[in-house]
Amino acid sequence: MAENKKDSAIKVNDRRLFTADGDLRGEAVEDTAPSAVETATQVATASAPTSDVPASDVPPPPTSNEQQAQHDAYKQSSRDLDARVELSGHSSNELEGSFERFLASLYMTAMMQLGLMVEQGGAPHVDLIGARQTIDTLGMLGEKTKGNLTPKEQAFIQNALYELRMAYVEVTNALAHSPQAPGPSTGTNG
Repeated sequence: MAENKKDSAIKVNDRRLFTADGDLRGEAVEDTAPSAVETATQVATASAPTSDVPASDVPPPPTSNEQQAQHDAYKQSSRDLDARVELSGHSSNELEGSFERFLASLYMTAMMQLGLMVEQGGAPHVDLIGARQTIDTLGMLGEKTKGNLTPKEQAFIQNALYELRMAYVEVTNALAHSPQAPGPSTGTNG
């Protein structure tokens, strides 16, 4: 009877590339035959500029059955959360994603990276490189979606970019002229 349990055991294949510590897992890419995605990636990268990630390091995509199971589990989990939110007296519509909420999320992320917004009870933290990347991402979205946005969305992107770019300049200037930075000497010895 114990032998039957061993035969019917479920085998789990961990397809993640990295360990919990962030190290590359050697056994993550075991397939010797390239998948359709790997073949397409190899063809695309043959004519494209070289990147830091070799095509052989790209994990195979989930199967259609895995994708469907994940999608169904996600939808069920979302319905469960919506029901709990409704029971708490709030509207589950507040949880639905929209392009405007996505843009607002990027805006708030950049403001936090600039140290101009903080989480309640948190301390400000400046991440200029992250802020620059977030601002550039918002700018790229504005360019790539040009002509496909509602007037409200277009105005939001323009206003957000204006405010964020100005804030970025102000923060970088303030940091460059901070009292911690060595100032120019006056040349007078009193």
